[in-house]
Order: sequence, then structure tokens, then C-alpha cells
Amino acid sequence: MDDLMGHRVYGADHDDPGPRPGRTYRELVAGPLDGLLLDVTGWNERQLGESVALDTEIGAHGAGGRSVYRPRAGSTWYWDWSGDTP
Repeated sequence: MDDLMGHRVYGADHDDPGPRPGRTYRELVAGPLDGLLLDVTGWNERQLGESVALDTEIGAHGAGGRSVYRPRAGSTWYWDWSGDTP
């Protein structure tokens, strides 16, 4: 858990942005959400193997847009950005 400190969690409140003990995270790499942690606690193996479109206002499509991240081949920790979608 100590190695996660200093990271912000995607979707977390700005007043309490850090990771929480007992939760499972993946690190988002590149794109507008680079460096944020994604809370995947409770996700099953199928969900952990698929891409996810995350709401963001700072992507290519502005407010209402989403950034797509997918698990990096050969890694269980990193999820790579693959583009933005409206």
C-alpha cells in the first residue's frame, strides 16, 4: 500500500483522493488520466481482461467524452490508453 501513496484514484473525491486499504487498483498509463489509479475491487476475470471507457472532461471530446483504457499485455498492473471516444 505504501507504494500507492501519492497516487490519486480515478473518480475519488478531491478532499480524499488517495487509495484505501483493502481495495484493488490498476494504474492508468498515458492519455488524459495518466497516473491515476482505477479501483477494480470486486471485478471478475472477464472484466479485468476487457477495456473500459472512463468519463473525463479532459479528453479529446471534452465534457461528456470518455477515455478508453485496456489491460497491458503481460501485465496485471498497467492499463494503457487506447484513445478517446465521444
